[in-house]
Amino acid sequence: MIVPADVPCRRRAPGTATGLGAAVLLGLAATVAGTLVPVVGAPVFAVVGGVVLSPLARRRSPAMAPGLHLAKGLVLQLSVVFLGAQLSLRQVLSVGAESLPVMLGSLGVCLLLAWLVGRRLGVPRDLRTLIGVGTGICGASAIAAATPAIRARSNDVAYAISTIFLFNVAAVLVFPPLGHVLELSAHAFGLFAGTAVNDTSSVVAAAGVYGQDAVRYAVVVKLVRALMIIPVVLVLTTLNRRRADLPETSKARLAASLVPWFLVAFLAVAALNTAGLIPVAAQAALHHVALLFIAVALAGVGLSTDVAALRRAGARPLLLGLILWAAVSSTSLGLQYLLAR
Repeated sequence: MIVPADVPCRRRAPGTATGLGAAVLLGLAATVAGTLVPVVGAPVFAVVGGVVLSPLARRRSPAMAPGLHLAKGLVLQLSVVFLGAQLSLRQVLSVGAESLPVMLGSLGVCLLLAWLVGRRLGVPRDLRTLIGVGTGICGASAIAAATPAIRARSNDVAYAISTIFLFNVAAVLVFPPLGHVLELSAHAFGLFAGTAVNDTSSVVAAAGVYGQDAVRYAVVVKLVRALMIIPVVLVLTTLNRRRADLPETSKARLAASLVPWFLVAFLAVAALNTAGLIPVAAQAALHHVALLFIAVALAGVGLSTDVAALRRAGARPLLLGLILWAAVSSTSLGLQYLLAR
């Protein structure tokens, strides 16, 4: 009996639809929940919901794997591209001159401690990398961008997202009273929140106590801080490919393939927005699409998670997250004090 050549494609399509459909449905539900509870946010609802349902998904792993792989891959990368519609390169230049020393200082301290302390605590390399970039840059978005660069496992992504969420909530509760104790101005607190809080909704929630001036400045700082994703992901991509011990033929093509396509597209979308070619209505739409895609991708991550492996990881990654959160917060305040003298 002769089997038609297109049979494998027909067999794969239902599996792709099953896994991707489950991630989309969970992502939509997480987006609604995140709208109702913005301090928690859709990414956390998506990844936690996926982890809760992961035992069911793992029972149907062969059927769902292709679709979940698509959610964790292409959908995740597209979400990063659409985030570029929020950025104006003019804002980057105007705000960056003032906030860049604080951003670079806090990011440098965070990544260095993630490497040193993470190794001392015995936290696996990919997990400490994700917690480091998530804490130092912009939470779930940075983790989403770094995941394909280092080919992180779903378990590590789920743990990192949960850790970042915990300290985002802590920042919303702790930072405003701390700012009042330190007698920070609205401008200074906006810089503090923009450099030391990860998720945008948490930045708004924390800075909102100080008024709209603090919120506006904090959000712009947060968006500028998101650009740090680009050099960090490039470095991670280079290191990951070197560790992969590529053959000579692959090394010859390394320069051409080093820059991930979605980062190039991210910059292109930001440039279009700067040129005024993306209408305001389209900016808002792309922002919502980006958030939805992140939720779908992280739902796929959660559904792919091995819960037993999370238990085996223990509390050490959480301790690393606490140390990095405290380090970024104190570095941001310390640099502001030193630069103001």
